[in-house]
Amino acid sequence: MADPVFSARALTKTYTSGETQVLALRALDLKIFAGEMVVLLGPSGSGKSTLLNIMGGLDHATSGQLFFRDQELTNLDDRGLTAYRRQHVGFVFQFYNLIPSLTAYENVTLVTEISDHPMRPDEALALVGLEPRMHHFPAQLSGGEQQRVAIARAIAKRPDVLLCDEPTGALDSKTGIRVIEALLGINAQLGTTTLIITHNASIQDVADRVLFFADGQISRIHKNEARRAAAELVW
Repeated sequence: MADPVFSARALTKTYTSGETQVLALRALDLKIFAGEMVVLLGPSGSGKSTLLNIMGGLDHATSGQLFFRDQELTNLDDRGLTAYRRQHVGFVFQFYNLIPSLTAYENVTLVTEISDHPMRPDEALALVGLEPRMHHFPAQLSGGEQQRVAIARAIAKRPDVLLCDEPTGALDSKTGIRVIEALLGINAQLGTTTLIITHNASIQDVADRVLFFADGQISRIHKNEARRAAAELVW
């Protein structure tokens, strides 16, 4: 078994609105291992995005501990979390957040210019099959192509982990499968630990492990004995 990239111990997150408290994560214990492809499944409000946001350094836990390797993220202030995100984490969201006035190449360049050891923008775009389209603007690209630009941008700084929140949520099945193929290729070629939140149960078949969430807890964990290729998925 590879070394843990993330280790959570009694990780808890409570949101307060007036006199109302919402327990988004309930004393969660979890380990994510280097190079894993992990899918998170569960209804809205079950804690998936909350966990991903804390792992990504976008939010603070209320209590408990979260370690990235030997570094305790739950001890870091906002400045420390910003440095952690910049150095170690790539994000892919449902909406692509590309700058319309920049080409695909230029959108990826925004990340490489502030990274310590980035890959070339054309190299990152080639990894997601978009090198021939790198001088096109977002409006000239399909939704799936725009999402693959967003993936290229996320991995161009060579992150240790790639956190994906509903990366196929705005796409049709054929286009979504191309996006999953890109994520699987990056996981295989670069060894990037990858977590994918989805409501699409079909996607669980490409993962090493599937985490099922309910009421702020992991209700069960399933390990796939054999991972399916993205081309085999149907939804």
